[in-house]
Amino acid sequence: MNDPGWQALVPLPLPDAMKLKLLPMLAVLVCAACSTRPADAPRERSAGGFPRVESVDTYPDATSTENTVNGYKRDLAQRITEVNSIKVYTTRPQALLRSVVVVRYSVDSGGRLLRSEIMRSNRDRETEATALASLRNAAPFPKPASHLLRQGKVELSETWLFNNDGRFQLRSLALPQMDQ
Repeated sequence: MNDPGWQALVPLPLPDAMKLKLLPMLAVLVCAACSTRPADAPRERSAGGFPRVESVDTYPDATSTENTVNGYKRDLAQRITEVNSIKVYTTRPQALLRSVVVVRYSVDSGGRLLRSEIMRSNRDRETEATALASLRNAAPFPKPASHLLRQGKVELSETWLFNNDGRFQLRSLALPQMDQ
């Protein structure tokens, strides 16, 4: 304890005037950390390179805030990822994927899943079943904006990228694949 270097580690008390100056700066930092992105801002990756799973922004009537089909598709991908999080991997997809499954599906004006079908697959029945089940588990979805509807529904397709361990990422939110 007689080491003079040890005293440098003890924090010094701040004068009251300094505390009063720091308080507004701290409030600004807290507000900035809690702010939301504008609806038209692109979704970004987190600092570690992993995709951020965000809750889907909706209006009070559970209608998606997205105004484009691609934006609505990202909302649904986020919903699928959030609901099925234990089956989703958060790192970059491996170079050679176990399976790629493309599913076409329809959502009605209330966000209900109307139908789904496998459009492309390598015939891996386990990954096909996982893709369809993860889609069903995430329903009902946020309601699509009315101008996105065609004959009362929105037709979409999504690609499930499966690693060897059976976990997946959705192409709408996926990181680039690892190099071979």
